[in-house]
Amino acid sequence: MGDRGISRLRDVADLSVNRNRLASATHEEILKGETTDIYFVKTRDVLAAGGMLNTPVVAEIFTRKPGIFAGLSEMLRLLDGQRLEIYALEEGDAFDSREVLVRVHGSYGSFGMLETVYLGMLASSTAWATAARECVDAAEGKPVLCFGARHVHPAVAPVMEKVAVTVGGCKAASCILGAKLAGMEPSGTVPHAAILIAGDTVKLAKLYDGTLSSEEPRLVLVDTFKDETEEALRVAKALEGRLSGVRLDTPGERGGVTPELVKELRWRLDKAGFPEVSIVASGGLNPDRIRVLSQAGVDSFGVGSYISNPSPMDMTMDIKEVDGVPIAKRGRLPGIIDNPRLKRVL
Repeated sequence: MGDRGISRLRDVADLSVNRNRLASATHEEILKGETTDIYFVKTRDVLAAGGMLNTPVVAEIFTRKPGIFAGLSEMLRLLDGQRLEIYALEEGDAFDSREVLVRVHGSYGSFGMLETVYLGMLASSTAWATAARECVDAAEGKPVLCFGARHVHPAVAPVMEKVAVTVGGCKAASCILGAKLAGMEPSGTVPHAAILIAGDTVKLAKLYDGTLSSEEPRLVLVDTFKDETEEALRVAKALEGRLSGVRLDTPGERGGVTPELVKELRWRLDKAGFPEVSIVASGGLNPDRIRVLSQAGVDSFGVGSYISNPSPMDMTMDIKEVDGVPIAKRGRLPGIIDNPRLKRVL
């Protein structure tokens, strides 16, 4: 791995970093091993001194929670060019607690030092995919938009939103780069800030309607200044049939988005002759709230922090064979654990 950057402790000592920069790692720094843990570099030096660095091993990766598998594509890109055999679940596969997700065959020196990096990729992506899928399943076919970029560091926001769409099943993402990486255009309306600056929801809605292309959906927030149902009807009448939907993002200080509010809004829109205007809900949504609000009449959902800040999905890698001999640390089973669902991916 010497040609890729860090391979010895001496390389770490020689590494100079400009601290007057964003703290996030660049792609090149990640690929060079500059984000791995130091003890893996020490391990390389120690094993190399003993002539054991290129010992053939088999390693298996698992996590202690069930979930939706993701992050494999980045792991394979990281290990590209190494002489390895890798078997794994497919991204998007559901898995059980402690099920083997990835199995790696090869010399320890070709992949061991980057353990920190690919476990982090798998852990984060799998957690995001699992949370997104929970929301998508709760919505039962109604669209879920991921807009959790504001809740995480911008260095990982595009990864999170791409995973939420391509693996988790979300229909769209608001982060520009995340959406583009997922092969689609970003989606979203304007924030409360625009309405506050305009001073009136209808005024902003008209500006929105007159500024954006005809292909852009006319979706307007209706909880900024007045009662949500009043604002929705005012906007619907002002846009004269061009309003595609209204978004409810009522803060907790005002009771949040409730089933009763959704039902009343749907009733009033229908009675006023606007059955085509959809209702979008956002604001602290989770699978339980999505189910309740869906039954009340919400047509689509914007989910942020539940996807972007999910329960951790810690990944563990164990060496299970060394030079063809089954082995394991105490408490783990030595030798390969069979999982017929694994497919060769490298």
